[in-house]
Amino acid sequence: MNPQEHNESHRLTASGIPLKPTYGPEDLPESVRRGVESSPGSPPFTRGAYPEMYRSKLWRIFQLSGFGDPTDMNERLKFLLEAGETGIIVKHDRMTDDHLYDVDHPEIEERREDVGLTGTVTVGLRDYETIMDGIPVGDVYCKPGGGVPQSAPYTQSCYWSVASKRGIPLDAISGTGQSDFFLTYLGCPMREQIPPKAALRFNLDLIDWCTERMPRWVPVSIAGYNGADSGLTAHQELGAVFANAIEYIDGTLARGKYGIDDFIHGIGGVNFRTSMDIMEDIAKLRAARKIWSDLLQNRYGVTDPAKLRLRIHVVTAGSSMTYQEPLNNIVRGTVMALAAVLGGTQSLGVSGYDEAMSIPSDHAHLMSIRIQQILQEETNLEAVADPLGGSYFLENLTEELETRALDFLAEIEGRGGFVSTIEDGWLMDQANDAQMKAFAQIETGEKGIVGVNSHLVSDPIVDVKAFEGRSGQEAWDNAMSRLTELRRTRSKREADRAVASLCSQLESEENVVPAVMDAVQADVTIGEIGDSFRKTLGNWTPSARIWS
Repeated sequence: MNPQEHNESHRLTASGIPLKPTYGPEDLPESVRRGVESSPGSPPFTRGAYPEMYRSKLWRIFQLSGFGDPTDMNERLKFLLEAGETGIIVKHDRMTDDHLYDVDHPEIEERREDVGLTGTVTVGLRDYETIMDGIPVGDVYCKPGGGVPQSAPYTQSCYWSVASKRGIPLDAISGTGQSDFFLTYLGCPMREQIPPKAALRFNLDLIDWCTERMPRWVPVSIAGYNGADSGLTAHQELGAVFANAIEYIDGTLARGKYGIDDFIHGIGGVNFRTSMDIMEDIAKLRAARKIWSDLLQNRYGVTDPAKLRLRIHVVTAGSSMTYQEPLNNIVRGTVMALAAVLGGTQSLGVSGYDEAMSIPSDHAHLMSIRIQQILQEETNLEAVADPLGGSYFLENLTEELETRALDFLAEIEGRGGFVSTIEDGWLMDQANDAQMKAFAQIETGEKGIVGVNSHLVSDPIVDVKAFEGRSGQEAWDNAMSRLTELRRTRSKREADRAVASLCSQLESEENVVPAVMDAVQADVTIGEIGDSFRKTLGNWTPSARIWS
């Protein structure tokens, strides 16, 4: 592609919003022109969640990590903390953890060479104690895993049980779950997963349980990132995230136990994706805070400013990282991190430069941390809140994204709400259509990707190898040994009692979290918990169109 060619794709944002060559005062939204837009830290929080933003508190360096055995995970967490990470995320093996399979499940045995390549493998609570060995559980902010709803009660219960065994009061622990619908039912539908309505029940149970016992914990974090990296455009990502939040709010209110002021903190921490369209993503984060504040005020009558504040975690787009010339991805990661910071994120994870090749190597992880540290310490970015606020272009784009997002939200609600559009496949179709359009732009050269379809060289200088970590077979063998030992040394009577209690709880309308906690502490395995879910709740099959 000739960089001087300005075809139609250069006149649109990544989500298709037309761009003018220049913007002026006439393009400012009416609220900005009248001077009624808030200051940072005040509703509707367009300009930032806190008054001084990074002057008073820098964003949390919060990198996703995990592979191999629990000992591998433990060593990597300690490495990242030593390098300057300020929060930890435990990434579990997708085959075993997301499905809630033991490693001797037939599906896992057939693919044992892949075990541990996408995260660390756990068989029960004892492995979580190994993961957290030497980690200051009461002091460090943690996301303990559980990316999908069916695994979230298990992973969070494991982490909470480790804290309890150390004598740390649960109401003193800060951290977040995820339990995300987008990953489960949109981006990466799994072979076996509980139906969406059962997943909604699990998330409402987590919200209920944490509201009563863990005021500093965020039990669910709606991951717009997973929707965006599955194809949703910026305004679709926003609309879908808040449609999901509405399901949580309405579902919790319908239970009649808590008012919205009691539980909204547990829903008001979300994550978004930033990609290479830097200005659109800055505008997206600004629009997100305003939509959330207005939604809570206008629909639910929330008046406390602290309850109206949306807290944002950003992950840079793994889909923007290329296999070709992978060191270019350090630049891409920096650009996307800059968008997150200028948009006012509270925490940030930068995808590894080897994202397209493997899980991050220790060097790739270090570079992701260094990108953030350089932005924090060498750029003066932390000196001023919302430094681009007032830009004719940015303010116009923020309002346009807000308008489009609210239209998309209204369309979802008109179709029965977020869960309904998951069940009938409509939302996945929207993501697929947008994703296919984006792919076509790359394949035709309409959208240039340096080193992929633009500025190609015959012999690129690359010295990056995929991170292999512990081999899948070795990780499987080790997990089998731990599973065998756990089954041999636990009280079978206690484990059987806990499984029976869990099944009974699942069949009732009672909160499932206490029964999962009981099972974890009775050394019930991850697969036995999963079998209980499958036995009582059944399995879900996607309804969306399948692309050939």
